[in-house]
Amino acid sequence: MTDTTPDTTANSFPRAGFRRRFGSWIYDFLLSFAVYMVAGAASFLLIYLGYYFGLYGMQGEQHFSDTIANTYWLKWPNELWKMAWVVFFFVYFWTKNGQTLGMRAWRLRVQNLDGSLLSKTTAIKRLVPTFLGLGNVLVIFDRKNKLSLQDRLTKTEVVVLSLEANRGRL
Repeated sequence: MTDTTPDTTANSFPRAGFRRRFGSWIYDFLLSFAVYMVAGAASFLLIYLGYYFGLYGMQGEQHFSDTIANTYWLKWPNELWKMAWVVFFFVYFWTKNGQTLGMRAWRLRVQNLDGSLLSKTTAIKRLVPTFLGLGNVLVIFDRKNKLSLQDRLTKTEVVVLSLEANRGRL
């Protein structure tokens, strides 16, 4: 069970601006891409084992990767599997301590407005407008509140932690 009690010191941290969020986004994009690739390698192995043990053939294709790409009952479960692992990456870190690895490097923390950790439901809701970081563009135009689209829709915020507060995390 995740601890969602408010962090009394969290309310004293300032909200993050666009540049810091963008730096964190670059780190997390690379990490999530790596998660996607590892999940893809695992699914390729599992699908290939199905072929190897005779569950299905090459479906008229010459290369096995073409079989996956051109067979809808192999392609879509494969894509959903890979995306599920990327979703898990973000939801796990956001609900565990409010920081992905990229956010930790940039001393950022995502939290509810009262300073508590996100629930799994809130983290999943936050992912949709976060897709490719486009929701963060709103921070450029909202210099006063520094809230992104995903912050507004899920009643959350991204704050900049002090060096001391960031050191004790993860």
